[in-house]
Amino acid sequence: MGDEQEWSLTEGGHTLGRMGAEGGTVVRDESHPCGARLILEEDLSRAFHALTCGVTGWLLHRRFFSTEAEAEAAWAEMRPALVELARELPESGPRPGAPATREAGARLGVFLARFP
Repeated sequence: MGDEQEWSLTEGGHTLGRMGAEGGTVVRDESHPCGARLILEEDLSRAFHALTCGVTGWLLHRRFFSTEAEAEAAWAEMRPALVELARELPESGPRPGAPATREAGARLGVFLARFP
């Protein structure tokens, strides 16, 4: 199965329509079995779109956009990159001083530089 087919609605779609962490309405919320998650929330009264991405145990990162088109383009670009990142990180999570954790830090830095 390809990566695109592996994404699914988080909690079966029950998070849609709820208030998100940034105060907008969650309009998209998808998870991947590798531990990746993408959430898009919007508040049209503020011309506000927030994209939150995460990798379980490693990353929680938010980006903000003023238009839906910008947010949707970022979603499409980040989705495969987030899966790639999640697969490169140790499943055991960070371990202070471990070489794998230092390498993971470098990978996280590259991802954050690409998607500021």
